[in-house]
Amino acid sequence: MLHFSKILLLFILFVPLYAKEYAVVVSFKSAPITQNKIKALFLKKSSFIGEKKIVPLNLALGSSIRKSFERKVLHMSLRSLQSYWTREHYLGVRPPISMQSQKSMQAFIKNVSGAIGYVRMENIDSEMYIVYKWSDE
Repeated sequence: MLHFSKILLLFILFVPLYAKEYAVVVSFKSAPITQNKIKALFLKKSSFIGEKKIVPLNLALGSSIRKSFERKVLHMSLRSLQSYWTREHYLGVRPPISMQSQKSMQAFIKNVSGAIGYVRMENIDSEMYIVYKWSDE
């Protein structure tokens, strides 16, 4: 029978292996940007990175990656985001384009100039540039 301290040690050693890492990516060379800038882009309070016009993308509403992005990067709950977009709707502002999968998001980012979205780190390729990273630890 394993002693509690041994179980705790095993847990501590293996938890980092299961931490999921994500990145906000674009298809053009860009320096990293701040979390506040990303929030401004995805809430459509800002539309540019430097001179480049930005097209923000979200994954589908139930996506675990989207939930992590909203919680860890935007620091907003689903309820507060829904309330925000309801108010913005009446001002003529539409939420980011919603993509059904990481693959569709990756394809959009690679093919639409200025697109910005978020994916798992293991899905990033040479045509994508990381502007921000976070993890679900």
